[in-house]
Order: sequence, then structure tokens, then C-alpha cells
Amino acid sequence: MRHDPSPALRLPGSTPPPEGRRGRGATANPASRFEPARREAFDDGWEPEAPAPLRTEVRPERSSSIIARNTSPDIPFDRSINPYRGCEHGCIYCYARPTHAYLGLSPGLDFESRLFTKPDAARLLRRELAAPGYRPETIALGTATDPYQPIEREQRLTRAVLEVLDEARHPVGVTTKSDLILRDLELLARMASRNLSLVAISLPTLDPTLSRRLDPRAPRPEKRLAAMRALSEAGVPVMVNVSPIIPGLTDHEIESVLEAARAHGASRIGHALLRLPGEVKDLVADWFAAHYPERKERAFALLRQSRGGQENDSRFGHRFRGEGPYAEMVSQRVRLAGRRLGFAFGRMALNCEDFRAPGAQLSLF
Repeated sequence: MRHDPSPALRLPGSTPPPEGRRGRGATANPASRFEPARREAFDDGWEPEAPAPLRTEVRPERSSSIIARNTSPDIPFDRSINPYRGCEHGCIYCYARPTHAYLGLSPGLDFESRLFTKPDAARLLRRELAAPGYRPETIALGTATDPYQPIEREQRLTRAVLEVLDEARHPVGVTTKSDLILRDLELLARMASRNLSLVAISLPTLDPTLSRRLDPRAPRPEKRLAAMRALSEAGVPVMVNVSPIIPGLTDHEIESVLEAARAHGASRIGHALLRLPGEVKDLVADWFAAHYPERKERAFALLRQSRGGQENDSRFGHRFRGEGPYAEMVSQRVRLAGRRLGFAFGRMALNCEDFRAPGAQLSLF
């Protein structure tokens, strides 16, 4: 476990100065929406000490199950696994940020610096796959937080989950921003040879400066492209996720991102318009004010145009794509560029026929 040497910076509702949050995505640490009290910083006239850098704290979490189920018609899977809560990549736009409020923590800086691991993930998965009546369908790995965020180097929980899935010949789709996935290239390639694996690499921008501000601890765009190439050359199907598309900030890059991804071996496309659920709306607004104040008004105006006059629309069928002229233009540009470049569209069917429950004996006949 890593301990934070500067607890004063960790109070939800307080905002550390820039030098205390260098390398982080959020510019604030707002209190959880469930907290009855709010805090405000004030100047007491004393000269403040230079704040220590915000450290990452990692704690284990005990779970009774590991496969999460959903019935959403908007996503192409009905089950998922997330070995971690919180994500050190610090993507300011992450729609999973509000979940930290359920832990009594802030969706801001806490989300990217107070992390939780699920050390029993592989054991729980083995048990759930071996349960009587289990029927295999593709498991999505990393749908809320990145399974290859920096702490995976030490924790190796994602690796352990993949090893169980490989043993069971169970299909998996991995979503990540990190080239750390190449550590498991041999394993993913072996699964791909049986049509059991697909990898989606998220790439909202090719601009390294913008990327550093949007997702400060995720690998640079060129490293993500290199990961696409290595995966593709090893026989692993690769999808590029042009997500999120941020109005007035990254939308001009749609075609160039797709062209670069195709040149590096990506064969499928995913895309989504920026979503602002819960506290994400205010966090993104603060981020714009800090980094691109001149673009903030236009970005939010186009989002409201695409979300029925609101900054966010949680309705099924609308939350990822939006509606109206701007949203339709974005979708049309993705479709046209995708067809021109030879991308495949729609869900890729993985192999569910060769599944064998972990620990099951193979028949001799």
C-alpha cells in the first residue's frame, strides 16, 4: 500500500494549488454528492508551505463477485470485469468518476489518486465460470477503469484474469489506453488464434500536448499507435476508439485519428461523443477554464445542442451518440472516413463454442 504524505491535500471539497496536483487530470477535488457538508478554502494571512506532490494511494477491496452484468441496449456486451476502482490515468472526461462518490470519496482528484484493487479477481472469476449453468458470452475487460493503468505493473490482476479466461477458452474484449498491454501480447495472440480476443485502444487525439492535459498519465498517442501495430502484427484484432469526441477541441481530428489508426493495423471503429454524467460536468468545465477558456463556451453549446438542451442525456440510444445536426455530422464523418479507409463496422463475433469450465476434466471421446 502506498501512503499519502500530504493528507491536507486530500480533503474532498478542497482544491490543492497547481504545484500540488502536477501530473493530474482534475483541477479540483469536490466533495461527494452524498456528503452533507461542503468545504471552502480561504486565505488566513499566513504564508503557506509549498505543498507536497499528490501521491497515489492503493488499497485492496474485498468482493463477493467479479463479473458485472448489464442490460443496456447501447453497448455490445452484457458482462464486464474491472479489476480496479479509480484510475491513475486521470482522464478528465472519464464517465466512471462519479462512482467514487459511493465510496465517500471525490470524483475529482480522489478518483485518480485513491485507487482500489480487487486481489481476488482471478479466484472469483474461476468460481463464477465454473458455476453450474454458466453460459459464455464475451466479457468486456476495462469498461469503467483502465485494466492496464500504471498499478497493473505491480498488481498483475489483469494478467491473472486473462490467464483464467485463456484456460477456459472464454472470449474477451479488452479496452485500454496503455501500451502496457504488450506485456501480455503472447497470451492475447494465443487467444486470438482461437478467435477469443479483441483489443480496443482509445485514442481521442493525436496532439501530444492536448493528450497530456486530457489524460495526463496515459501513454502518449504515438505509443498507443505502436501498440495497435504490435497487436495487429501478432494477429490480435484491433479496434480504435475515437472517444470521447469533444466538440470544439478534438472533433477536427476525427479523420486524422482514423487514418493513423488504420495505418497502424486497426481494423474496426468505436466512437462516442463526450458524456458529462454527475460531477463530470463541473470537473470538465473547470478543466476547460484552466486550460482552454476560449473554447469552453462553444464546446458546451454544441453539447447542449446534442443533448436536448442539457449538458448530459442519460437515455438509452442517445447517451453515446447524441442527436441533432452536430451529433449527426460527427457520426456521418466517422462513417464516411471509416468506409473510405476500409474499416469494419458493427460487433465482432468471438468464439463461444470452445468454452470449458475451469477445472473441468476433458472427455476422452
